[in-house]
Amino acid sequence: MFIGNIMQKFMISFLLVISLLVNSGLVNAAADLDVNTPAISALKNSMQSRHAQLAAHYASGAIGLTADGLIAVRDATALPLKDRQGINALVAAENNDRNALYKEVAAGNGHPEWQGEVRNIFAGRWIDKAQSGWYFQRDGGWVKK
Repeated sequence: MFIGNIMQKFMISFLLVISLLVNSGLVNAAADLDVNTPAISALKNSMQSRHAQLAAHYASGAIGLTADGLIAVRDATALPLKDRQGINALVAAENNDRNALYKEVAAGNGHPEWQGEVRNIFAGRWIDKAQSGWYFQRDGGWVKK
């Protein structure tokens, strides 16, 4: 009985220490979103050059930021008919680069399994940095910032 109580106290203490380590972040390190590789630099440059073409469409409400870190055509009627095909190509290219960026940042941290976490963090950052008047998704609907 005495040995059982000692083992029980040891296990409780052990679990408490592990819990403290996990909750303090000593076991799970956060992703370094500023990691830089040649692939990440190329993606950022591509996205930055495309942003000039997308900015007016964010402002008009035609496109918006999705909750999963991508962009989407929100209101095609806000676009002239002649621009609709081109904006779809821009949105697809932007989303391809964003998906590649999340993958590369996770890989650059040596943890490709962090891709989902990286995506979620970037999604929040994109929305935080969005200009007033831009749309973003929240709770399944579009919200104007």
